[in-house]
Amino acid sequence: MTAKRTALVTGASYGVGAATALALARNGFDVAVTATRRDNLAATLRALEATAARAVPLVFDLRDQDNITRLAVDVVAAFGTLDVLVNNAGANLRRDAVDVTPPEWDTVMAVNIRGTFFLTQAIGRHMIAAGRGGVIVNLASTHALVGVAERSTYGISKAALIGMTRMLAVEWAPHGIRVNAVAPGRLDTPSPSRSGKGTDPAAAAMTGQVLVLDGGLTVA
Repeated sequence: MTAKRTALVTGASYGVGAATALALARNGFDVAVTATRRDNLAATLRALEATAARAVPLVFDLRDQDNITRLAVDVVAAFGTLDVLVNNAGANLRRDAVDVTPPEWDTVMAVNIRGTFFLTQAIGRHMIAAGRGGVIVNLASTHALVGVAERSTYGISKAALIGMTRMLAVEWAPHGIRVNAVAPGRLDTPSPSRSGKGTDPAAAAMTGQVLVLDGGLTVA
């Protein structure tokens, strides 16, 4: 009997994270979901309860290295293994570049780059040791691809995330781990479920790519 597939979605209290967790659950995954506060996951957990999936809520802060280490251990302990990591959690900042302060810069980078890298490292270590391969999806942004006023720090962090995606895609390809990024444009954050995406066989050959979903925004 084939073991049920498992996924971890960070920042799953609303919007893209919540919709992704629900889509995975509807496509046969057991799902661990995170937020900085457990009560923020209430709506997501109610939606997941309507599926046949097992849902594991976890309190998580990407700025805390010990928290990152514990999360990786807790997810593997809960599921036994992990097939998919969706790095959705992130920090935003709307500020003119001339006004950005070092603490603001550090907060955005600590979450969007440092924390995301070290969580991915921890999960990557498990995937490599398990020998089952895996999939990692990083939520980037069109702000990483085009210049936008008042979004310099955020855009720079997401550009670095795209670089991380490509580096890890190459390094971990021999282990059967695919690493891709999604760069959405403007979104209605209570977005509908993406159910059905997980059954698309074309994704099986995709790694190191940035899938831009922006309604043509970056074409202009």
